[in-house]
Amino acid sequence: MAGPLHLLRRATHEPIRRWVLSAFPRDPGGMLDYDHPRGDPGLFGPDSVTWRIHADFPGMLAGGLAALMMQTLQPLALAGVWDHSDFRGDLVGRLRRTTTFVGATTYAPRAAAERLIDRVRHIHGFVCGKAEDGTPYAADDPDLLTWVHVTEACSFLAGYRRFSHHEVPRAIADRYYDEVSRIAVALGAGKVPSREAEVAEYFARVQPQLACTDRSREVLRVLAGVRLPVPLAGLSRDVFLNAGIALLPAWASSLLCHTPRQRRQARMAATLLWSMAPAFRAALREDGVVGRSCRRVGVAPDAMQRWPSPVA
Repeated sequence: MAGPLHLLRRATHEPIRRWVLSAFPRDPGGMLDYDHPRGDPGLFGPDSVTWRIHADFPGMLAGGLAALMMQTLQPLALAGVWDHSDFRGDLVGRLRRTTTFVGATTYAPRAAAERLIDRVRHIHGFVCGKAEDGTPYAADDPDLLTWVHVTEACSFLAGYRRFSHHEVPRAIADRYYDEVSRIAVALGAGKVPSREAEVAEYFARVQPQLACTDRSREVLRVLAGVRLPVPLAGLSRDVFLNAGIALLPAWASSLLCHTPRQRRQARMAATLLWSMAPAFRAALREDGVVGRSCRRVGVAPDAMQRWPSPVA
């Protein structure tokens, strides 16, 4: 007979699954086949660290929001968003497109992942202009591509460390940065850090180029008001957004001028999300992209709970 805790967990699985899929449908365009061809490991495969870290939904969503906040600090990267995206009217769509790209390049069969990378590279070729101070920018600038990649990778790793209930040794973190650097290089990034120490050195080097401007604050204002198409939309947003703030490096939080009250709220949200994370993991273990991809290559989704061995 099932115990009360098991029954409670089962009772929460379907609402959580529906919540995730309504907010971030796995393939809104219906163009990605995660089931075929059988045995195709994609760009990383089930023995990668990337498959494990990107399977953790709470860490990925909170980490993605943290990365977006960090990205507002780079004036040239922000200018591209400001000039070429409808972030005020379709921020949810932008978030969905980002999650689709990360999910597909992680889990889709190789040919599909490579097509998506080629498509994004093509789009980047049309995104150019001048920042507020007149400095030219282009989305295919190798330095800007590196900035976007590193902010995302470090934020996803921070999210996994904070919410997965699993330790991440330095060797595993290094392996993660090395693996995901392939995507950045394929997109055209240059001098991509591939070790945790290199990431720390990179951020120290680029900080003089960063600033929280009026444009930064406007994007953050829109982000703070975004409503996901889910029940309790405002509460859901506040929990994940504040949990994202908790993941920021101290220097980024300082640049963003977070108040002591905001930091307290961030710690509270992170604690709440940490307690909810096992329920998200259990609800999504068999469903969606991760479960389908595991079945495609013939591994059990539970294998994603263990680090691959040996560690490179």
